Amino acid sequence: MANTGTADARTPGRSSPITAEERKVIFASSLGTVFEWYDFYLYGSLAPIIAKQFFIGEPTTTFIFALLAFAAGFIVRPFGALVFGRLGDMIGRKYTFLITILIMGASTFIVGLLPGYAAIGIAAPIVLVTLRILQGLALGGEYGGAATYVAEHAPHGKRGAFTSWIQTTATLGLFLSLLVILGTRTAIGEEAFNAWGWRVPFLVSVLLLGISVWIRLSMNESPAFAKMKAEGKTSKAPLSEAFGQWKNLKVVILALIGLTMGQAVVWYTGQFYALFFMTQVLKIDGANANIMTALSLALATPFFIFFGMLSDRIGRKYIILGGCVLAAATYFPLFGALTHYGNPQLEAALKNSPVVVVADPASCHFQFNPTNTKKFPSSCDIATGMLSNASVNYTTQEAPAGSVAKIKVGDKEISSFNAVMTPDGLNFDKPSKDAEAALKKEVGGAIKAAGYPAKADEAQINKPMVVLILFILVLYVTMVYGPIAAMLVEMFPTRIRYTSMSLPYHIGNGWFGGLLPTISFALVAFKGDIYYGLWYPIIIALATVVIGVLFIGETKDNNIYAAD
Repeated sequence: MANTGTADARTPGRSSPITAEERKVIFASSLGTVFEWYDFYLYGSLAPIIAKQFFIGEPTTTFIFALLAFAAGFIVRPFGALVFGRLGDMIGRKYTFLITILIMGASTFIVGLLPGYAAIGIAAPIVLVTLRILQGLALGGEYGGAATYVAEHAPHGKRGAFTSWIQTTATLGLFLSLLVILGTRTAIGEEAFNAWGWRVPFLVSVLLLGISVWIRLSMNESPAFAKMKAEGKTSKAPLSEAFGQWKNLKVVILALIGLTMGQAVVWYTGQFYALFFMTQVLKIDGANANIMTALSLALATPFFIFFGMLSDRIGRKYIILGGCVLAAATYFPLFGALTHYGNPQLEAALKNSPVVVVADPASCHFQFNPTNTKKFPSSCDIATGMLSNASVNYTTQEAPAGSVAKIKVGDKEISSFNAVMTPDGLNFDKPSKDAEAALKKEVGGAIKAAGYPAKADEAQINKPMVVLILFILVLYVTMVYGPIAAMLVEMFPTRIRYTSMSLPYHIGNGWFGGLLPTISFALVAFKGDIYYGLWYPIIIALATVVIGVLFIGETKDNNIYAAD
């Protein structure tokens, strides 16, 4: 809708107080989106348990494979953005909402009923990944519509404040999922939860689905879209307009590399990698990790609104890029502090009991096995895999070609072995499995004697300090995420806004962000350094800062009601 210069309450130059209808729009859009994020994040919160239920293999590879299944939902989000963005720009925002919530809710409920690998074999992970893909497609269509819908109801000068409520929904959805998980765990006990109770949060989602559908049915169409449709100015081909014309495609590309990819890695490091780091690396039990994460989220969530409102006054660009800079500058000391306060025994062992792997470099490989069908039989790979599983940092020392790898723990030296594969090439033969079990026992005894704990001692966890560190990490999330919806809405014209803003958002968050846990954990296993995975978000965040500063302008005063 072109700006005619009339003094409409929502055109630039005039601000109006929030109305009852606008409150309803914010509440309905935000609540429905909370439920969608709840559905989507249940999997991430329960990834370690799901890894054991649906995948087979060693702990490191099964967890990486489970994270890839988690990431599958993110990978397809841009395709959902294209499909549902096109529908939203052609037929309207409201009906697209209904489709996405139904797909998301049904997929989540089915996960709660799905038999595990022990019951139906390879069909279990295949169906699980398929359901994750459906969830990702639905979420890909959800966010752009919600942000556009709310922004098009917002008075000028309040778009950051209005859309920041949408920005809280991802964190609130995660928070809600953690509360339901914690409540179920507490009610039935850890053993029952690991066996079958993890399904309860997925099944409960059917109630949320009913509420969400009722909410979506009560909503009216966006006034900006309704007027544009009445005037016959809707796009007949939003995909070709958005991505086939360089003037629009250029903005899409800049929005991706100069805003959303940096925002995404900061978001997922603060809200997901930190949780995975506590449970998988620091060996903090799931219940404590979830409680501390939930507390940090509760404390930090109001800052989404704060930074959204602040962006209406001082601009959005430098709040977002400032969050990226702060994150990149402080991740290493913050995660080091997380180890210090979360598992001081592990910190002491890493400092005082260095471990060295002496091996032929040619026998050491990058052990990234997303299909979980390949074993690594070399003595170096067996040794480094065991150490990574135990959260033990190690350095490598070159040995003569063809020699068998050795593990040095203090003054103790343990020889690894070269395994023999079974005829199908999928596993070790029986003697090799026995040798592996014996080596694992010997290595476990050595690292335990050197002070490496099998799990974090709850009595030694400084919970207030861990919550404070997690709060800081989520505070960075609120800086980069609170203003992003308003800024993306303001970068594109009304007729192709849903399609245009959705794609860079979901490529940034779905690909750069969604793959972060998998990539970071694989880097840790490869390098032998529990902090090495942090280089991924740091490099991406700094690249976004450079592009954003140089090529992206401030948007807070843009007229978002122009059709072209």
